[in-house]
Amino acid sequence: VMVALLWLAVLTPAGAASAAALPVVINTWAFRTAAETAWRVLEVGGSELDAVERGCGQCEIDQCDGSVGYGGSPDESGETTLDAMIMDGNTMEVGAVADLRRVKNAIGVARKVIEYTKHTLLVGESASLFAVRMGFPYEDLTTQKSLSMYSEWLNQSCQPNYWKNVVPDSSKSCGPYKRREEVTYQGEQTSSQRSVHNHDTIGMVVIGVSGTVASGTSTNGAIHKLPGLV
Repeated sequence: VMVALLWLAVLTPAGAASAAALPVVINTWAFRTAAETAWRVLEVGGSELDAVERGCGQCEIDQCDGSVGYGGSPDESGETTLDAMIMDGNTMEVGAVADLRRVKNAIGVARKVIEYTKHTLLVGESASLFAVRMGFPYEDLTTQKSLSMYSEWLNQSCQPNYWKNVVPDSSKSCGPYKRREEVTYQGEQTSSQRSVHNHDTIGMVVIGVSGTVASGTSTNGAIHKLPGLV
């Protein structure tokens, strides 16, 4: 049994007498720089949504824990792709992108989905094209570290991976795979893929002085996932 410990970075006003004091910035794990960035946005009069965008965006820049931003979690083709979501608690609007390619600021693109479309989620190449229309540049998300991770995985016969019921045997070799004629059903066999660095990402909630809430998340997803996983 794996027990995951949740670390939180929480910022409240100095000298606050109770946990209910506002404003509050809270995010998962010990990504303190992200929380401090969001806090500074509030200090200069930015909105809760601004704070979430900047806070999660800081983690994208810092590549927090390797689970956020460029240069982490290469998929089985060696490419890093990004997912992000942001929610405005005042209007209940949500914007999200998934399988975003060649654009680093995923949380920023997610916000543009709220501001400039009537949709909630854009994915893949279409999300990247939307990002470019919104002024975001194409950038290489691959780093030497992600290339090394990918090469090491290939040298280990592509283990672990997320395939099943295919030939050749996905537990012993790399693909390309084809479906096996006889499908077997068994319990999930992914325990070897679960670790502190491959099961979570940043999630941030900001509560303003008036009680208005905004939240968001950004991730580069599961390591060695199939391309296109959302």
